[in-house]
Parts: sequence; C-alpha cells; structure tokens
Amino acid sequence: MAVFVYGLIVANFATSATDNHTSAQATGVQPTVFVGIGNYLDLLASDAFQHSLKNLLLYTVVFLVGTMVIGFMWAWLLERPMRGEGIFRSVYLFPMAVSFIASGVVWRWLLNSNEGEQALGLNRLFQMVGLDFLQNPWWNNITWGIAAIALPAIWQLSGYVMALFLAGFRGVPEELREAGRMDGASEWQVYRHVIFPQLSPVALSALIIIGHMSLKAFDLIMSISKPSNYQTKVPAVDMYVFKSSFDYANSAAVGAILLIIVAVLVIPYLIHTNRKEASGR
Repeated sequence: MAVFVYGLIVANFATSATDNHTSAQATGVQPTVFVGIGNYLDLLASDAFQHSLKNLLLYTVVFLVGTMVIGFMWAWLLERPMRGEGIFRSVYLFPMAVSFIASGVVWRWLLNSNEGEQALGLNRLFQMVGLDFLQNPWWNNITWGIAAIALPAIWQLSGYVMALFLAGFRGVPEELREAGRMDGASEWQVYRHVIFPQLSPVALSALIIIGHMSLKAFDLIMSISKPSNYQTKVPAVDMYVFKSSFDYANSAAVGAILLIIVAVLVIPYLIHTNRKEASGR
C-alpha cells in the first residue's frame, strides 16, 4: 500500500508539478523544471478542459438520477416475496456481468446518429414504430452527447442499485411495519414514514459508490466514442490523450484533479460511517 498506492500518488503529484510535456523530457533526454501549480491553473483556464468537466458533471447527474430511480423502483416492486422473484433479480442483475467494453460495442450501434433513410439502431426503431420525432444524433450532440452515453451505464448498474435497496427493504423489521399498521397507517404511509426513512443509509452508500464510478468513467466512453471526439470528452479521456502524446505533466495533473474530486465525495462519507460505527459500539 505504501509503495504502490500512496507512493505512486505522491509520484503523480510530483510529475504534475513539472513541465514534463514532451517525449524528450518523458524519456529523460531533456531535463524537467518544477512549475508548481502552473499546470493546474492552465488546465482549469482551458476551454477544452472546462468542457470536459461540464461533460463529467452532466454524465454524473444523468447516471446518478437514472440508476437511483430505476434501481429503487425495481427494488420496490420486488420488495415483497413473489413467484419468479429469482428470475427477475437475475434479469435485472445480468447487465452487471457484461463488461463496459462489450456493452459499449453494442450500444455504439444502438446509439447510431444516422437519421432518416440511413437510420440505424434506436433511430431506426423509432422510425419503424412511427416515432420519427424521437430520432436524434445521440452521443454526437455537442452539448448533450455525453448524456446519451450515460444510458448504457444506467442499463448496466441499475441492477446493482436495486440489489442494495432490496437488501435495505428486507432489512426493515416486520415489527416496525406492523406497529405502523396498528397505529392506523395506510400501506403508503407505512412506506413513507416507516420504511423509506430506514433506507437513507443505503441511499447514501449507493450515491457514493455510483458517484465515484461515474467520475472514473473511461472504458464505456472509449468503446462508444473516440478520444478525439470533443462532444464526449471527460477528464479521464483527457488524461489518456495527454499520456499518449507524452504530456506526462498534464496527464498527471488531470489524474490529481480526479483524485481530489473523488476524495471530496468519499472522505466525508468514510468519516460519517466511522463515527456511526464508533457510536454504535
């Protein structure tokens, strides 16, 4: 851990504070100079990187809302034991078994931007059922293209969120439900005032897990789009592009920025969890 995690994090920050932007510097032929936070300031002032950050925010919001809503609704439907429940659970969870690269290849075809007579994928389906007005360029849209790539991510991870919420539903003691009914609460009131509040820790955990996964989105985007596509750029793709052109300093700076963003989300959650565990002992 000290060498391969924290040691490399320190090395990454050290690289991000240099002017290591060329192959000659990357191979040690030319020296590098310490520039401090200069690379960070240049990146944050860059319109291209600001676009990547906006894309990341849009992707995260769509991804979070989609997985949380769909996962919760599926869990709610399966909350009471029913015939064939195992089949439904398996169907909902199956997409998790597919790699992002494999699903990205299929979704690249489904989200084909051709319209009209050249339509393919979903656009062709809309055309066949008379919903031509729903045809759109999907991930080729400059402003909202990244939101289209969130769709396959939602498809893959909604089942995981469902499993989390389903465990939360099943963890609510039956005595609490019966107590609410004895007090005259309707079934909806039992859910609203008794069961749903018990799910807040599960919802928080799901938000943190899904949120940090969305911040690291890379393979799905790369399998659907290309690194050179401006409309689907996110910081992780920028990091790959910088690294591929031997711009190690900016690549490391992007990685550091992502690490800081993830830390801002995860560390408060870890502190909250540790305090809750300590108070429970």
